[in-house]
Amino acid sequence: MAVEKYENLVIGTGAGAKLLAWTLAKRGQKTVAVERKYIGGACPNIACLPSKNVVYSAKAVSLVDPVRGLGVTTGQVRADMAGVTRRKAKMVEELVEIHLANFRGSGAELVMGQARFVEMKTVEVALNEGGTRTLSGERVFLGVGTRAAIPNVPGLAEAQPLTHVEALNVERLPEHLIVMGGGYVGLEFAQALRRFGSRVTIIQRGKQLLDREDTDIAQAVAELMRDEGIDVLLDAQTLAVTGRSGKSVEIRVRVGGADKTLSASDILVAAGRTPNTDGNIDLVKTGVELDGRGFIRVNERLQTTAQNVWAVGDCAGSPFFTHVSEDDFRVVLSQIDGGQRTTRDRLIPYCLFTDPELAHVGLSESEAQAKQVSYRLARQPMANVLRMRTLSETRGFAKALIGPDDRILGFTAFGAEASEMMAAVQTAMIGGLPYTVLRDAIFTHPTAAEGLSGLFSGPLTKPEQQTAQSKTAAAT
Repeated sequence: MAVEKYENLVIGTGAGAKLLAWTLAKRGQKTVAVERKYIGGACPNIACLPSKNVVYSAKAVSLVDPVRGLGVTTGQVRADMAGVTRRKAKMVEELVEIHLANFRGSGAELVMGQARFVEMKTVEVALNEGGTRTLSGERVFLGVGTRAAIPNVPGLAEAQPLTHVEALNVERLPEHLIVMGGGYVGLEFAQALRRFGSRVTIIQRGKQLLDREDTDIAQAVAELMRDEGIDVLLDAQTLAVTGRSGKSVEIRVRVGGADKTLSASDILVAAGRTPNTDGNIDLVKTGVELDGRGFIRVNERLQTTAQNVWAVGDCAGSPFFTHVSEDDFRVVLSQIDGGQRTTRDRLIPYCLFTDPELAHVGLSESEAQAKQVSYRLARQPMANVLRMRTLSETRGFAKALIGPDDRILGFTAFGAEASEMMAAVQTAMIGGLPYTVLRDAIFTHPTAAEGLSGLFSGPLTKPEQQTAQSKTAAAT
């Protein structure tokens, strides 16, 4: 079959990849993007946006709870899971249409099918509609993403557990959902399904939830989960699984040296990601090297080991966030345009969209201590932020690390609208501003951002002072 030649061949249509395809095509360059299944990648279809859509539906349930609610009287409240799924599906459909319009408007060709490299910079595409095409590009951009990892636990794969993909499409309410993994995906789904009415148990292999977070943050999130009625098992090893998820399953776990068996209706696996670099894509024929975990080996300019081949997003080992993949696009475009932008020293924020939220940017305390970075700590409870009083959402706290030169090294907030507070702090960090700028700023009252004035007006303490204060508070 004849090879169709393009200036730019893009594999995948996730955030960084689609932006490259649209941008280069708008410049008049002949560009083709190959997508196996999800137009626009995971974020608008099966990840970020759909999951937050479902989380918000669960929030609606909590708002009319007779104990925790807002004084709104209703009849019997129940979750219509089919309705939740329809709402999510409508949003996804609208987002896909926007993506298709962007492909048409940019002039980038979209080919739906499975790409397999047959030689360097050339792929054979098994088209979803049948048949094949062979495409080559002078430049190649890889954005093949990742998928949910299934741990090697006896019987787990055979039980056909839910991943985040299937969990977003469940039109029934699981009677008892066991969540394997205490990271971001697991916690968001655990809280949402609990609020819809499922019994939920979290099994976390590590000694705390969110194993990369500071201990005080992890403890606060675990307390939230337990207050919601979720069973949290820490330092728990899953030994074996029997049965079929969606019907009846039993999971044998070891907790604190003792074995126990949990019975449930469903299992959700949220135990990390695996790069889509194995199997049918056949990257070995491209000269593109992988690292020991299967991610594409790139330098700080996101160039692979093959000439004129770049990788963006999850498959390149970038932090697993859509906003990072979007910045990967900027880095690669800079290389094409002769610029010097790199991935070095990027200030990357992230959020856990439980209710309330966890938002973080910059150094955490544990990171600062590991790197022996000197800092002072500003900290205040969310109850001191008057916006939280108006929402009846006083759970949580905010803290910031301040360097010797008064610049902000890191910020973490666990509380309602924490992501909005973080955005203001991140802006100050990008500008290299001292914390006193936020301390003395005039913020609108009552907003979450107003809480920053109080945070930075309080005493700044050394880490050892914080430890001493915590011990004193515990003793009293």
